[in-house]
Amino acid sequence: MRGRKRLCGLVLGVVSLGVPTSAGARERTIVGPDRAETAKLVKSAIVLEPESGLVLFEKDSHHQGPPASMTKMMLMLLVAEGVRNGSLHWNDPVRVSERASKMGGSQVYLKPGEVFTLGEMMAAIVIHSANDAAYAVAERVAGSAPDFVNRMNERARELGLKETQYRSVHGLPPEAGKPADLSSAHDLSLLAQKLIAFPEILKWSGTKKTKFRNDTLILTNTNRLVQENDWIDGLKTGSYGAAGFSVTATGRRDGMRLIAVVMGAPDRNTCFAAAEQLLKNAFAEYQMLAPIHEGDVVANDVAVKRGRPRFVRVVAGGTLTVLSKRGQSRHFGLELSLPPAIEAPLTARQVVGQVIVHEGEHVVGTVPAVAADDVEVGGLWDRVF
Repeated sequence: MRGRKRLCGLVLGVVSLGVPTSAGARERTIVGPDRAETAKLVKSAIVLEPESGLVLFEKDSHHQGPPASMTKMMLMLLVAEGVRNGSLHWNDPVRVSERASKMGGSQVYLKPGEVFTLGEMMAAIVIHSANDAAYAVAERVAGSAPDFVNRMNERARELGLKETQYRSVHGLPPEAGKPADLSSAHDLSLLAQKLIAFPEILKWSGTKKTKFRNDTLILTNTNRLVQENDWIDGLKTGSYGAAGFSVTATGRRDGMRLIAVVMGAPDRNTCFAAAEQLLKNAFAEYQMLAPIHEGDVVANDVAVKRGRPRFVRVVAGGTLTVLSKRGQSRHFGLELSLPPAIEAPLTARQVVGQVIVHEGEHVVGTVPAVAADDVEVGGLWDRVF
């Protein structure tokens, strides 16, 4: 195990999964042939496996174009992150300004002075792509829409979205003579990678229909893929004349989640058909393998200094998954790495080392090695012997 510091290593064995793998499965980017005929009609596209970050398909994924309402994905992320860090709460009141009430396009017909909770506004934004709600939320969070746009661009830079430039909070067509929002399929896939970590966002983006304003208005999801497929649960659509039709779609099958972005389709049907076909192709070709699962016993008799009992079982503290082409054989070696001595007391689930998973000389990943049971400090006899 060259190039790896090991305090105390115990080779556990080899796990063989699947059927002969190709070397290409280890590369950062896997670019396959475009088998989706509809994808030939879109300007750019990408399919990403979010856990590994591997690109499974791409077509001009770095091409810049207007994301239209997919601009709201950054608003969604900033709000979700604000709730997670405690600076925002889903029940925070959001008052509608005169300016917000005059946003065109998709809307929930907000009136000046109306107040809704942040959660209600976000449902309208994520499900129905409501521009008026997006503007109202931006004003509530940052004080003004321009200040919120500054935050959007700052976060884009932090995330390394080099092909993204925000000029609005909603993605509507710009006024004559002014520049449009810009992004790329590549950048939007990275943004989606962040968004799927928030259950509330996925819950809303996977909602087919819901009610708004005391159940007087039905919000219908703008993402037709969510309407027609139980395995697709997001994420955001966008369209206007110069931008074409676009969608960032995500779905989960057989324990694997994928993200697809399609930009610049000539019509709505082509947009959704391309994204759906790209996801289906990727799910058909790839799978997630698990060389080790949480709770797997990796050692039955690890000595515990001053412990009663004097030995403890060690189990895997997590599951490691690896993306692989279907029909390939992958041979993984497992190794337990422990410090020179483990001392009592120990509590169940306490981390005592690492399980290192490797394929040949390549380290695939690690999971914590944890004590399976409590171990007390022993009496004098245990401490001496």
